[in-house]
Amino acid sequence: MYGKVILSMVFIFLLLFSYSIFIGTIDIRSYFFPLLQQSPAVAPSVCATGPPLKVYMYDLPPRFHVGMMDHRNDDYNTPVTAENLPRWPNNSGLRKQHSVEYWLMASLLYEGGGEEREAVRVLDPEKADAFFVPFFSSLSFNTHGHTMTDPETEIDRQLQVDVVEMLYKSKYWQKSGGRDHVIPMTHPNAFRFLRQQLNASILIVADFGRYPKSMSTLSKDVVAPYVHVVDSFTDDELPDPFESRTKLLFFRGNTVRKDEGKVRAKLAKILAGYDDVHFERSSPTTEAIKASTQGMRSSKFCLHPAGDTPSSCRLFDAIVSHCVPVIVSDQIELPYEDDIDYSQFSVFFSINEAIQPGYMVDQLRQFPKERWIKMWKQLKNISHHFEFHYPPEKEDAVDMLWRQVKHKLPGVQLAVHRSRRLKIPDWWQRPR
Repeated sequence: MYGKVILSMVFIFLLLFSYSIFIGTIDIRSYFFPLLQQSPAVAPSVCATGPPLKVYMYDLPPRFHVGMMDHRNDDYNTPVTAENLPRWPNNSGLRKQHSVEYWLMASLLYEGGGEEREAVRVLDPEKADAFFVPFFSSLSFNTHGHTMTDPETEIDRQLQVDVVEMLYKSKYWQKSGGRDHVIPMTHPNAFRFLRQQLNASILIVADFGRYPKSMSTLSKDVVAPYVHVVDSFTDDELPDPFESRTKLLFFRGNTVRKDEGKVRAKLAKILAGYDDVHFERSSPTTEAIKASTQGMRSSKFCLHPAGDTPSSCRLFDAIVSHCVPVIVSDQIELPYEDDIDYSQFSVFFSINEAIQPGYMVDQLRQFPKERWIKMWKQLKNISHHFEFHYPPEKEDAVDMLWRQVKHKLPGVQLAVHRSRRLKIPDWWQRPR
């Protein structure tokens, strides 16, 4: 009798257990394969494939883009092709970090890659999913009176006027109100005279520090990485990277910044006197960049405090140096964050936490070696997403940016369709 009761109970248990697995309340993988449950730094969508985005690129004369790269070249009328595209100069200093606009244009000029690419150029605008405006607004600011008081600033302003006039006359701009147009503005002062007239477009920005919420938002715009200025660490194969990197924390850069960047001056005082912390005020010269390259490669953690705006090139220098970033910026937004989980390879402190004397250093000193090595390996796995190449490569920085543009297009179509029938735009925001 007892045997029948036990068999009945086992049968009922197995029935309930099988049903739980079937409806999903029990995940058997978590019991027998716990490693499968760990969150990867890169989401599965990064590996997803689909038809490439079809992009029409406006045919602007070279004075709006590559003509600013070499003042010795007086040929401002020859169309730019993959054959005559000038290479980005190696000695461009800090201009390099804002050169995303160049790499986006170059990727569209390149004709190889086929279906594996995230975006391809189409010559018929009727077939386009999106429209790219190849105006190097960041380079224009840096080239034409970047002090903002120089008379040459008028050249930058006139280029902006000419671009806006061209766009407003385009039937494809008029068709969508510019919402499906992609315009790079990675320098915080890029397109500063007329940027409000382009606020409906998909802007490629480094962060939102200098943009009002009415103009630029995470819902419609794309956050791009800075182009790193230090050399990539391509042979980082030491048997014990944790012990080989003898410095705990590294920072080298300007400490006199605006807005949130004022935290740098406070950190300079707080971090002084530690033997295992290198905090140095420096200007971005060629020699300083070489010193930063070596310093990042020999440090476990690299400090990334806010600058004049919430982000800076230093974060991406750290990533390609496989130095775990320590991010101190309360308003930072990060590239490709729907595809990449930065918490898997970065450490975050609020500004209030970071300016508590001793707190940040104590936390980093107690950081487990095993966890650091895990982050170091993740950095090596994801760093190719922050490399800019020509010809473009699969899942490099430009490929990832075009994927982000593709993610924005459903929202663009919704906005375009609503705009065609609404008599009172944005009625839900009006007071009742």
